[in-house]
This record gives sequence, C-alpha cells and structure tokens, in this order.
Amino acid sequence: MSNTDASLKEAMSTIDGTIGVALVDYTSGMALGTLGGGKDFDLEVAAAGNTDVVRAKLRTMELLGLKDEIEDILITLGRQYHLIRLLRAKSGNGLFLYIALDAAKANLAMARHQLRRIEANLEV
Repeated sequence: MSNTDASLKEAMSTIDGTIGVALVDYTSGMALGTLGGGKDFDLEVAAAGNTDVVRAKLRTMELLGLKDEIEDILITLGRQYHLIRLLRAKSGNGLFLYIALDAAKANLAMARHQLRRIEANLEV
C-alpha cells in the first residue's frame, strides 16, 4: 500500500506523457493532492471541473436506473487525454484519481492499466 504522495509520484514517473495528476474528493471538489501541472495547467481548477463531470455521470446513471459502477471516464482533446478513475476501495469512497496526458507521448491503454494498478495500491 502507498500513500497519496507516493502514488502521485509513481503516476508522474511511470506513466508516459503525464502532464499532471491529482487525487480529488468529488463530494467537495477539493484536490487532496496534486503533482505536475503548471502555470498553463492549474490542477486545482481541473479537479473542481472534473468533479462536475463525475457528479453528472453518477446522476445520469441514477436517472437511467443503471446498477453499475464507473471504472473510469476518458475525455479526449486534440492534444491531451484526461482520465478520471474512481477509487473502488472502501477507504476511497467519494474519491477519484485524475490524470492529464500529452496525447503525442502517451499510450492510453498502458496509462489506464498503470492507473488501475496505482489505484489498487493507494491507501487513503
């Protein structure tokens, strides 16, 4: 098991093309930890905005009567991938990992695989 800081560092160092990563509480919209980003990519803003995405999808699933769980949400932009992975562990209820990737440098399938592994080892 690894803590938040170690998990964020692992994501930044092992997932090719990572621009930034955050652990986010979607009940409040607050980032519990961030790494990467920069002046042109504010991870605090991204965390709050992606909270709205998660809430909207959960609300839509409820309205549709879908009895399932979100594994991850992928948003593809022209030059970036944004991946949101909801934590499944009981201690991670209400949390998601968010990662922004440079599409030219990232392997999306590997990023999803590695993020799943990081999530499984994360202890919140």
